[in-house]
Amino acid sequence: MVPSKRSAVLVDGVILNGPTTDARAGEKFVEDACRLIMEEVVLKATDVSEKVCEWRPPEQLKQLLDLEMRDTGEPHHRLLELCQDVIRYSVKTNHPRFFNQLYAGLDYYSLVARFMTEALNPSVYTYEVSPVFLLVEEAVLKKMIEFIGWKEGDGIFNPGGSVSNMYAMNLARYKYCPDIKEKGLSGLPRLILFTSAECHYSMKKAASFLGIGTENVCFVETDGRGKMIPAELEKQIWQASKEGAAPFLVCATSGTTVLGAFDPLDEIADICEKHGLWLHVDASWGGSALMSRKHRKLLHGIHRADSVAWNPHKMLMAGIQCCALLVKDKSDLLKKCYSAKASYLFQQDKFYDVSYDTGDKSIQCSRRPDAFKFWMTWKALGTLGLEERVNRALALSRYLVEEIKKREGFKLLLEPEYANICFWYIPPSLREMKEGPEFWAKLNLVAPAIKERMMKKGSLMLGYQPHRGKVNFFRQVVISPQVSREDMDFLLDEIDLLGRDM
Repeated sequence: MVPSKRSAVLVDGVILNGPTTDARAGEKFVEDACRLIMEEVVLKATDVSEKVCEWRPPEQLKQLLDLEMRDTGEPHHRLLELCQDVIRYSVKTNHPRFFNQLYAGLDYYSLVARFMTEALNPSVYTYEVSPVFLLVEEAVLKKMIEFIGWKEGDGIFNPGGSVSNMYAMNLARYKYCPDIKEKGLSGLPRLILFTSAECHYSMKKAASFLGIGTENVCFVETDGRGKMIPAELEKQIWQASKEGAAPFLVCATSGTTVLGAFDPLDEIADICEKHGLWLHVDASWGGSALMSRKHRKLLHGIHRADSVAWNPHKMLMAGIQCCALLVKDKSDLLKKCYSAKASYLFQQDKFYDVSYDTGDKSIQCSRRPDAFKFWMTWKALGTLGLEERVNRALALSRYLVEEIKKREGFKLLLEPEYANICFWYIPPSLREMKEGPEFWAKLNLVAPAIKERMMKKGSLMLGYQPHRGKVNFFRQVVISPQVSREDMDFLLDEIDLLGRDM
């Protein structure tokens, strides 16, 4: 018997029978796009003959990309052409000669994990909708807590180290004054926090966002290497208390953004214990040194912190974004601070253990399974492989430092202790000039000009900045295991080539 077709059902003029998506065409598009990604991104990731970027000014790039969205859809062959253009004109952050930021390179295992999570499209708030990824996050957080040196703890993955720092600031405030969650800011004393003058700018943003106020962020002076001076910290704490303010938080930094400095955590922890202050360590950049038995001493004393921000998407290459806030407290402080008890998500009479519904610890509702990327990489490489990744990056940094010392026209700002190598390139026209105001004014123009030339050429990408009275200098950061000694040599050769006529 031939089954009869159902009559069409119309609601508001819309036919509801059957799916309207052409699954076969969609599958073919995904297949073709994946082939394009493989050929143009993955297979070319380590090819130094490829350009790091195909620079175009904004107005020209707008025309090249055809950004307009129209009333009718475009055919798949046109969409694939657009995909090709997007890849062509995007910066190749996986290129061995991309040194511009505190992330770089391509980790193949993390990439596969990202493909999987994009295809599965999960949201990590309850076990019922995200069972695998919640268990993965729990396992990864537990392991990271061990490396900090805590016997137990809590944590959550967040969209960026800036958000982790904001979480920590709010958590410290909640611990100091639990009533703030319900009663708000009215009636509170003038809360004040302390952080390094070299801290990440997210500390000011967090203070502004949380209503603490940027004027209530005390920046503690640093030494010549960029480390917080404990005596200055204690002096500021006493002064704030004397003025009637209420100190509640100290934020130390392990791996500052520019100089790569590590604050003396043990001495800072002593001061925090003495004054009853929450100690947060922003180890977003430097936390990965904990994986190395050789270099973990940089973070000596981190086990005494109350909270730690650590971004595996940086040195460990877990893929943006992969950022954890880790908390020593095991009394459910995170949940107490952030829980809203949404009854449509976090029902207490579910048929499984609802302690796995961890989403109420987050300020987010929808949340990406970022821990899975790091888990996949860790499973593939093992702890020893991650340790080797850190050790090799720092060994290459040491090689570059020694080469800079040998070469005429290159000058270090200071001896680095991590992967941040800060240096000036002094072109031949300035090498005989006395280091006075005119010299520094002219040198200030060199790094931006070389940066423009290198980007328009596409040969490499390297960051520069002025910093605390120092004129523009380059900041080289080594991360990717695809980077070779030859790339370090090329970096210095290319800067000299691009700048010798200045």
